[in-house]
Amino acid sequence: MASDTRRADADDGFLASSGYAQNEGPGRHQPEPLDDKVSVQGRRHEGADRDPDLESQLSTSQTAASNDLALELTPSSVPPPKSLAVEIPFVVTLCLAQLLAQAGLAQCIAPLHIIGDSFGTQDAGQLSWMPAAYSLTVGTFILIAGRLGDLFGHRTIFVVGFSWYALWSLLAGVSVWSRSIVFFDVCRAFQGMGPAFAVPSAVAIIGRTYPPGRRKAMIFSLFGATAPGGFVLGAVFSSLFAQFVWWPWAYFVMAMVCALVATAGTLVIPSTPGLASLRSQAPLWKIIDAPGAAAGVTGLVLVNFAWNQAPVAGWSTPYVYVLLIVGSLFLGLFAFLETRAAYPLLPTKLFSGHLGFVLACIAAGWSSFGIWLFYLWQIVEQIRGYSPLEGSAQFSATAVSGACAAFLTGLILGKLRPSFVMFMAMTAFTVGGILVATVPAHQIYWAQTFVSVVVMPWGMDMSFPAATIILSEALPKDHQGLAASLVNTVINYSISIGLGIAGTVQSQISPGTSEQEILRGCRSAFYVGVGLSGMGMVVATLFILDEHRRHAQERRDGEKKHNHEATTLNA
Repeated sequence: MASDTRRADADDGFLASSGYAQNEGPGRHQPEPLDDKVSVQGRRHEGADRDPDLESQLSTSQTAASNDLALELTPSSVPPPKSLAVEIPFVVTLCLAQLLAQAGLAQCIAPLHIIGDSFGTQDAGQLSWMPAAYSLTVGTFILIAGRLGDLFGHRTIFVVGFSWYALWSLLAGVSVWSRSIVFFDVCRAFQGMGPAFAVPSAVAIIGRTYPPGRRKAMIFSLFGATAPGGFVLGAVFSSLFAQFVWWPWAYFVMAMVCALVATAGTLVIPSTPGLASLRSQAPLWKIIDAPGAAAGVTGLVLVNFAWNQAPVAGWSTPYVYVLLIVGSLFLGLFAFLETRAAYPLLPTKLFSGHLGFVLACIAAGWSSFGIWLFYLWQIVEQIRGYSPLEGSAQFSATAVSGACAAFLTGLILGKLRPSFVMFMAMTAFTVGGILVATVPAHQIYWAQTFVSVVVMPWGMDMSFPAATIILSEALPKDHQGLAASLVNTVINYSISIGLGIAGTVQSQISPGTSEQEILRGCRSAFYVGVGLSGMGMVVATLFILDEHRRHAQERRDGEKKHNHEATTLNA
């Protein structure tokens, strides 16, 4: 098996079927905890193109994660594609999950004010709920989607997710006849549950199919690269329909596309068996961690609702701060339950060490990205007077820039420490935010706005592939759904919370509707985003220092062991 794996990595090709069979066969019921140094040595033989520093980190985390999860698992493999003709539709179908997830976010941001007019409102707080409701459920329900995929099969959850996405996209378009913006927001929230189930399932399938190495890193980078392209695609088509046809048609077409992707998933994705043996060993509610899931989802929804409703109703409204307090209590209960659960949704040990730094960087950076995206659109459309389609054209550079960033990340991640990659990503988030926070109202597009549009995707598409690869390789193959859930939960929930915080600041500083007041409100929101991304730079700096400290300690331990062995041999 070792020779098969070494040959596969050296050729940068597919993992031999025999490698999967021997490593993940039915006879192996649980990943064995390995000594850190033994694990590192084994993995160095398996992939010459991987960074030894990264491997030493992943070894410790994977052992801890395996012990903490304490699941009697029967690992199952996804056979790798045996030819390029099979691999291309396989990878494209999986990447469509990320592309359509971001397209769904853009569906209402680009034609935001046209949709608002159809419901009779231009209130900034009410309009911000349209993207926030979608991000809320994407970020919240991803938490349980990974576990369901691990239990029932990731292909099944992928298909169910896109079927659900299709249904609620259709209903979101139909909501125009209700004349109720609340009903539309509810449809947007339920619509977000579709990608919440599909995206982590796609990431988990990639994690279970490809062995660690350059090919896996490049496919994860390709997956990340579809995010800005998906947003631009969603913005362009929703703008075309809103300006020249009717905005609900964007949702009707999305429903058709999602139905086609669900069908493609059943045809091109191989079977991904769930943990049938585990389901026979314990009650399903205990395996799913139903009490923890209920407490976690309730807490996340209430806290998020409070932050995003506060700009509309005001923090002085009793139900707003009461819901925030109750939601915080539920999150505290969730943390307590996870320490007692036999099958925790979110093992607490994952937040220790470098994985905690990675998730903190993701939270800070992507919350600033959500603010940058929403409020830059307001400047483009409300202050500069561009149509949604013209605004989409101005954002089109993100697709090219993001693709370059994602592929470069795939190449350098094995050569640079993850902390340096995260620091570069946080720097891009911060620079992009500063550029728009200081932009004059009617400055030419090719000055600060264009540069910000080019720089910001580097934050997105360096942080996402890096975090996904780190967590994917830090967890056993049996928990690739959990790895995918963690990254996507933090990303989407952070976007929604960031919008809520920025909306609160904007409503307090400049709630008016004149051009000067809108500009002042947008700038105040941008400053919040800069503060968040700056905090991400601080966390990334601490990440670098922590890595340096741990590597220095590992070198000293290695030297002591070498000297001890040499002394023993001489004796």
